[in-house]
Amino acid sequence: MQRLDLPEPIQAYFVADQHDGRAVARCFTPNGRVLDERTTHSGTAAIEAWKDASSAKYTYVAHPRAVETLDRSYIVTAEVSGNFQGSPVDLRYTFILERGRIASLEIAP
Repeated sequence: MQRLDLPEPIQAYFVADQHDGRAVARCFTPNGRVLDERTTHSGTAAIEAWKDASSAKYTYVAHPRAVETLDRSYIVTAEVSGNFQGSPVDLRYTFILERGRIASLEIAP
């Protein structure tokens, strides 16, 4: 499998995503935000709670397959598989980085 050249904060996110909310929240700026399933989670406490709730509901793993840049955004396509209907599915993770951390993440089909 080809290794993607992901920026360090994005690599760190996908590693942290296999752990807990605290690990994921550390990847973000203090005012970072996540948009997932039409809900925005702002700030590290909300991001930690979002990840913990997702992990309680689903067991999944995301495998980044492709990355492209568009203006300030990094768009990562990842195959996500787990115990949810329709698994596996390709999701698009759109990251905006700021000072070595994630300022914004949008997850969409």
